[in-house]
Amino acid sequence: MNKSDVIGAMAERAGVSNKDAGACLDAFFDVVADAVAAGGDKVSIPGWISFEQVTRAARMGRNPQTGESIHVPATKACKVSVGSKLKAAAKSGGASAF
Repeated sequence: MNKSDVIGAMAERAGVSNKDAGACLDAFFDVVADAVAAGGDKVSIPGWISFEQVTRAARMGRNPQTGESIHVPATKACKVSVGSKLKAAAKSGGASAF
């Protein structure tokens, strides 16, 4: 399923236009991106999914071609965690309702 398929399915289930569903999906992505970029806020939809910013510590790595040790600096990343309802839907092969 790609983004336009998701928008179409959302529009059909909610009884709204594709344009309105697309605007809602884009707004959701913007809110999640802003919260993760800010670093302090965790976006959580209990039972379904959560998004948060994490910091990966600096470490020593190894160049696989030369074997030379190199310093890998600390970096920020996004952690996405799947909730119990989404796990259950994947396990059963079907969607569960909110």
